[in-house]
Amino acid sequence: MDYRRLGRSGLEVSVVGIGCNNFGRRLDLDGTAAVLNQAIDEGINLFDTADIYGGAGASEELMGKALEGKRHQVVLATKFAGPMGEGPMTKGTSRNHIMDAVENSLRRLNTDYLDLYQVHFPDPETPMEETMRALDDLVRSGKVRYIGNSNYAGWQIAHSQWIAEHYGLTKFISAQNEWSLLRRSVETEVIPAAQKFGTGVLPYFPLASGLLTGKYKRGQDAPEGTRLSAGPMAERALTDSNFDVVEKLEEYATTRGHTILELAMSWLASHPAVGSVIAGATKPEQVTSNAAAASWVLTDEERAEVDQITRS
Repeated sequence: MDYRRLGRSGLEVSVVGIGCNNFGRRLDLDGTAAVLNQAIDEGINLFDTADIYGGAGASEELMGKALEGKRHQVVLATKFAGPMGEGPMTKGTSRNHIMDAVENSLRRLNTDYLDLYQVHFPDPETPMEETMRALDDLVRSGKVRYIGNSNYAGWQIAHSQWIAEHYGLTKFISAQNEWSLLRRSVETEVIPAAQKFGTGVLPYFPLASGLLTGKYKRGQDAPEGTRLSAGPMAERALTDSNFDVVEKLEEYATTRGHTILELAMSWLASHPAVGSVIAGATKPEQVTSNAAAASWVLTDEERAEVDQITRS
């Protein structure tokens, strides 16, 4: 496993990270422990969760139990801002909510500090200066070591960096956004902003909810129990236009001795802005596949050819 500095920080993270949104939702404690233990064995150290994952903090609670005795081996990242209950005081990025949210996450995760604490969603109702000052206080108190953002637009990344520089506050070291060979809108503004301000990018949904694993085929029913087996997400994803691109990418990878999974992960990992590629898993064998998938070092020519396929 390769490791990289996350943004302009000294924090080293594995080039492949584990997204923990399945814990408490699709996996119980035993399943969670199996995935986390396999990740550690594979050299993965970045575990990314959120207080809303699994519903009512379930992902964090299961991780707190599964990582008992292993906390020192991982970079524990969680997020706040999503609704954790009824009423206005259970969500957002206000100082009031941040101070409550961090204590609850620390308790559920059974730890006295968070390696990376991230704003899950922008909050248009709260001044960004208030959010940045509250997060700076958490870093200075030792409860949080680094901070990051998620789902920010390019201008919000730039604005937050200006606030931090102007007032001498802790800066974001990471930006977590959806990014894959099928979802490339972040390349217009988010990625340039992140590179400009030294913010490491943590792509989520790198496999486009499984479309880039090769397990979904045109004209065939989706495998039972998978994310795209039914529902609105399946209707949006399993389209002819998406399959047109996926089939071309699969052919491109296969003729070069690789899988489409390896192409999807390695294409992201080879981008200089990327710190770690966040991929979810429900089985230990998926962890192993994801861990090995980012080892293809694409040449500039190969990246250009893949760009042509996904932009056509």
